[in-house]
Amino acid sequence: MDPLRDPVDDRQCKTTAVPPSKPISKALLFDKATDKPNCDALKAHLLREGRLKQEDVLDIIHRASDVFRKEPSLLKLKDPITVVGDIHGQFYDFVKLLEVGGEPDKTQYIFLGDYVDRGSYSFEVCMMLFAFKINFPKRVWLLRGNHECRQMTAFFNFRDECEHKLNIEVYDAFMEAFDTLPLAAVINGKFLAIHGGLSPEFRTLDQVNKIDRFREPPKDGIFCDLLWSDPAEDKENESPRQVEPYIKNEVRGCSWFFSYQAAMTFSQKNSLLSIIRAHEAQIEGYKMHKTNQATGFPTVITIFSAPNYCDVYNNRAAVLKFNNNTLNILQFNVSPHPYHLPNFMDVFTWSMPFVFEKVTEMLYRILQPSDSDDDDAPVDPTITVKSQRKSLSNEQNKALTLAAALSGITDLDLSSGSKSSKAISKEKGDRLRSKIRTVGRMCRMFKTLREENEAIIRLKGVCPAHKLAPGLLLQGKEGSN
Repeated sequence: MDPLRDPVDDRQCKTTAVPPSKPISKALLFDKATDKPNCDALKAHLLREGRLKQEDVLDIIHRASDVFRKEPSLLKLKDPITVVGDIHGQFYDFVKLLEVGGEPDKTQYIFLGDYVDRGSYSFEVCMMLFAFKINFPKRVWLLRGNHECRQMTAFFNFRDECEHKLNIEVYDAFMEAFDTLPLAAVINGKFLAIHGGLSPEFRTLDQVNKIDRFREPPKDGIFCDLLWSDPAEDKENESPRQVEPYIKNEVRGCSWFFSYQAAMTFSQKNSLLSIIRAHEAQIEGYKMHKTNQATGFPTVITIFSAPNYCDVYNNRAAVLKFNNNTLNILQFNVSPHPYHLPNFMDVFTWSMPFVFEKVTEMLYRILQPSDSDDDDAPVDPTITVKSQRKSLSNEQNKALTLAAALSGITDLDLSSGSKSSKAISKEKGDRLRSKIRTVGRMCRMFKTLREENEAIIRLKGVCPAHKLAPGLLLQGKEGSN
């Protein structure tokens, strides 16, 4: 595919490849022999920030949905297999993950959910995963995460991304596809793989296949908890009998924290060694939770596969590789990626608040060159004042003097209230002072709005609960420290 043209050779970043000028053609996207997506061509095209045609995108989504729909809610898998945690739209890190874990044509994968939101390339991640599923239906397995739903994708950025790159019809097709994803898997009959965690209603593995998964996840119940719950923090010198097996998860705003004892009880009843889940960022990419003394194996393993999460966490990512009942952890670091403005804004829209602020600041400086932060600024030698009006403050006298100078007056007598033919009236001076104050207020207002908006964006980006705590903004800056 030919790249975009640069006729005047003024591209600033010469090291970044120029995006393709057109969407990839159907002849290149689909293999002629199998009529399945050409994964290598698709990956190469998306790495260059190439676009896809809507009819091709919908075709891939519908084909993958048909495969997901035929699968049970509880998958039963064997090793060798590679387990992947959250990806969150970090496509360039996902490509690195495939290099570390192995290409899907030779490696069996299970992805534990949260493919979308946060990052700016959720569309590309889903396209690659769906293409892999179509090509390798018995080698690539996808589970549903808490972000694969309408509520989360509308609150975060996947819906905006779909509308920016194509339209709402594609977004709706993705949502219908997410409704068909399986919910859990058992590996080698000993390891339960889920996105979130356990539920007080979840007692046997057979219950998973009884869940009506072809819908938006509810706000409570087993379906919700499989996607949302978290293991409780281990506390030293605390007997398991002193801890409630399930505690309301106030951090998430729904579901539960499940204790070590709850995990032990569930594993023993279902003859499991451990529970493998995702859902939580980890500084090293993984976390081995409290060890089961009887087996010497962690009761819960958390895996997270999005390095430098949200471009702020500075965490490593990891995948788990099972082979012959042995478990290996492979870590990897962040890969460079193109930058997107927040909410997929174009440069003009993004820069308008900044431009407004700077324009009002310039107007304010023109009309009032000295303020509380610049009292020692040099005075224009062309401006002379015989005396100042005692009824006005120093700042007001300076403003009036400057206004007079801008009107061509360089010799102003304010002591008697009389004026020459060049002097301005008191009414005109009052209007000028009013304009100066108005421009000053506008300048401060735009600056405050911009700073507060940037602070809220940063706060949302690092909030572990995926949303701001109730009442946090009402507490002002002190409450967000």
